[in-house]
Amino acid sequence: MNNPFSISAALLEARLRERLAPTQLEVIDESGLHQGHAGANGTGFGTHFRVRIAAPQFVGKSRVAQHRLVYDALQEFIDQGLHALAIELL
Repeated sequence: MNNPFSISAALLEARLRERLAPTQLEVIDESGLHQGHAGANGTGFGTHFRVRIAAPQFVGKSRVAQHRLVYDALQEFIDQGLHALAIELL
């Protein structure tokens, strides 16, 4: 795993804006709520995120396909230690 400090809500938001051009987007680092849980790194940052998103690319796609677009856009961060991603489609 790479440095978990390199994962932030701002970086995830920038990547999602770049890849999906969302019309609505909010990225929240909820890592502090998961201290002591699986995947927590002990810092309270960079492991558990919530994404609230709406994007034109979602139109006509199933919920699973929409989630896949978000996961694909963030795969690099998942590989670096992003442990949990809650996705809310708007």
